Amino acid sequence: MRYELTEKKQGKYQYTIGPYAKPVLEIESEDTVVIETQDAFGGKLVDENTKPSEVLDKDFANPSNGPIFIKDAKRGDALKIKIESIVPRGKQPRGTTCLRSNFGGLTGTEQSPTLNEPLPEIVKKVFITVGGIKWNEHITLPYSPFIGTIGTSPLIDSINTLTPGKHGGNMDLPDVCPGNTLYLPVQVEGALLYVGDCHAIQGDGELCGVAIEHPTYTTITVEVVKGWRLEWPRLESDNFIMSIGSARPMDDAARIAYADLIKWMVSDFGFNKWDAYLILTQVGRIRVGNMVDPNYTVGAFIEKKYLDI
Repeated sequence: MRYELTEKKQGKYQYTIGPYAKPVLEIESEDTVVIETQDAFGGKLVDENTKPSEVLDKDFANPSNGPIFIKDAKRGDALKIKIESIVPRGKQPRGTTCLRSNFGGLTGTEQSPTLNEPLPEIVKKVFITVGGIKWNEHITLPYSPFIGTIGTSPLIDSINTLTPGKHGGNMDLPDVCPGNTLYLPVQVEGALLYVGDCHAIQGDGELCGVAIEHPTYTTITVEVVKGWRLEWPRLESDNFIMSIGSARPMDDAARIAYADLIKWMVSDFGFNKWDAYLILTQVGRIRVGNMVDPNYTVGAFIEKKYLDI
């Protein structure tokens, strides 16, 4: 079946990922959902004269659709989420990026305070089509969309939509993009899936803390994988497999990701643990999702040509 989760059907968008919100949609395994996502600011940065500090509340970031209840999903299962497509929606200029006073990778923040003056508040609006992102008269960036925030409910906790973790969440990982498949752990009945914060493009690290944020029609197909207990999110493309870790400091996120990738290589691809450790040292790669959020996200991956499949 194919469903639509429109803004009207969603009603109140969610700012935490947890087991306490009432599901807005119920689907079955292998169903497809077209989701009308908002941008990370809920559309409040309407023009370049708007100051983020005057309209945004840091506790209400990344409005997310959901939760979506998936029938037959039980604790100890996994969700297989195929990202089918991400298309920009809304009036132009659809895209927004900005600097915020105490947020980003090269400024003092609440978690890492300094005595430097806060950054200036700057908002940049850009035109977005599937053909490209018009940065200025001379530069057009490719439209390379992905889902910034996607997660399943933890067992007890409700985690804000700015924080990534074992449940997924605000990983800001550009590989969560059309054509790829994300795997998330199921901790509660129905999984309770949340989706939002789609980006039109983003460099590694999401350096200033804000990518090109935009509202979208995001289409996913969701399947329940019975009895596959995951500790951390995983991702697969045509060319590689990736494990995803989120933590502070960043080296812990990388350790989590590489350790889980070794477990995956052993359980599914027949590697000896120490051989997997050795080969990842030679050909393993990492991708930094973000270096700005309450936790940092790192994806560790290996190309499938080395897996002998």
